[in-house]
Amino acid sequence: MDDQRLRPAVGGKETGYLIEFLQDGVYVTIYPNKGSEVLFELSDVRQTLHDNNVNNYDVIELSKIIREAAGQPRRIADGIDEVPEEVEREGTAEVTAETDVEEPVEETVAGIILDISRDQMVVTVRYDTTQGTKLPTAEDIKAALEEKGVVYGINEEAINEGVKSLTPFVAAEGLQVKHGENARIERKFDLSGKGRPKIDEFDRADYKDMNLFVLVKKGDLLAVRIPQTEGVPGKNIYGMDVPARNGRPIPVPQGKNTEIRNDNELYATIDGQIVDSTRKIDIDPHLSINSSVGPATGNIDFTGGVTIKGNVEAGFMVKATGDVEIGGMVNGAQIEARNVLIKGGINGQNRGYIKAVEDVQAMFAENASIEAGRDVSVMDAILHSQVRAGNRVYAEEKRGTITGGSIAAGEEIRCKIVGSSAAVATKLSVGVDPALYKQYTELCRECKEDKARLKQITQMLNTLGKIDVSRLPQQRIDQINALTRSQFPLAGKIKRAEKEIMELEEAMNRMNDGKIRVADTIYPGTRISINSIIMNVQSSIRRCLLTVKDERINIGTY
Repeated sequence: MDDQRLRPAVGGKETGYLIEFLQDGVYVTIYPNKGSEVLFELSDVRQTLHDNNVNNYDVIELSKIIREAAGQPRRIADGIDEVPEEVEREGTAEVTAETDVEEPVEETVAGIILDISRDQMVVTVRYDTTQGTKLPTAEDIKAALEEKGVVYGINEEAINEGVKSLTPFVAAEGLQVKHGENARIERKFDLSGKGRPKIDEFDRADYKDMNLFVLVKKGDLLAVRIPQTEGVPGKNIYGMDVPARNGRPIPVPQGKNTEIRNDNELYATIDGQIVDSTRKIDIDPHLSINSSVGPATGNIDFTGGVTIKGNVEAGFMVKATGDVEIGGMVNGAQIEARNVLIKGGINGQNRGYIKAVEDVQAMFAENASIEAGRDVSVMDAILHSQVRAGNRVYAEEKRGTITGGSIAAGEEIRCKIVGSSAAVATKLSVGVDPALYKQYTELCRECKEDKARLKQITQMLNTLGKIDVSRLPQQRIDQINALTRSQFPLAGKIKRAEKEIMELEEAMNRMNDGKIRVADTIYPGTRISINSIIMNVQSSIRRCLLTVKDERINIGTY
């Protein structure tokens, strides 16, 4: 196809387009753009066609070819509008008979066109082949740049390469300005997972853990401010300085219960949940849930206090280091906190439990398990429940009934009615802190097991001491050495446990005498235990105060 060219082609893959001037017409090839940078526009192709006297073509068709970028030659015009005389003579089929040698044609230099970018940072050189087809020299390019006032960023190597073909090239490029970066806040926590179920190591979703909050501890790093930077000035192709913009500052997003350290670091001053409002980061020591705790919220495990307006559904858990206040019911759920206030009631369903470091308050308790370090207060009734209080159990308001189950308090139990006319088995125990007694019994059991284990080890070592150890296999020798080493720490553990048991016994002996106050009736079927003195109620007792006197339970007047 090269012998059919009327003039050299313009462009190539590096420019994104190629224009060929052939005898049967003008062809345009648009190459696919592999990168994100735009190499040319429609106006660039139209200018090139105009510079080469190609004006009679369909602009809409050309736009379509550019959009398709098929990489294939497409005919857009019949030919060049004005063909130089030299080309006409070159295209004649026969040589005149008068002479066999053509006269030499003088080749003219193509025109130099300088395209300067709008920001005066880049100069692109292209050629006007309507003035000639001979390539200019590097000195011609430099002269053209000098004429335009271009004095900075001239690329000598690019110019030397650019005069070897008609392909446009960048001859000079200024120093780009570098604007300063704005200050930014780098948060050391992630809130994107809030409200979504936790995913375990086996990629399973736990819908009882819905990530409702992000917790931090006192002293945790919350955010770091990355300061702004200053801009670096640039210089355009005319040698003029281009000013740079400095980055904008931003304040550290200090909110409630946070503090700034080292000018740029934000730390938590208390335990709690992160509340991020973009402009400020707060630490809230209290969690408010406006609905019930159930499938929509998952379990709650919070550092601080929790307020729940609804219920706590069966099978779910609420755990907090502060106080927990529940506006509705607790149904077969687990609650652990410093203090627990339940405005509805407790329906334990024989599987849930309530545990408080200090006090528990509820409207009623049925089939529930309750444990408090200090007091348990129930306004209406305690039915078939297990209640343990370090100090007192109160059930004096409304019905004030304790029926069924087992109630224990370190100091006192107060109620209106104990048991029922149907002689439901009910146990009341005072005078010993239930938690202390539980710790005492578990420690005694563990100490007894350790003593049995130590006795067994001693007997085995005594028996093995009569054997010639040197004849035993190495594995057996290692077992004997392990037994020998284990007896010493076990003996030390037993000694510490015996000391702790003695301290617990002294503490229980020092406890004040327990009391049981009943404002109405104690029914038969009730079992009373005061300071380990037991009494089974055989007939109804009314309005009484039960204490211990002379190693017997004394029934006094309320």
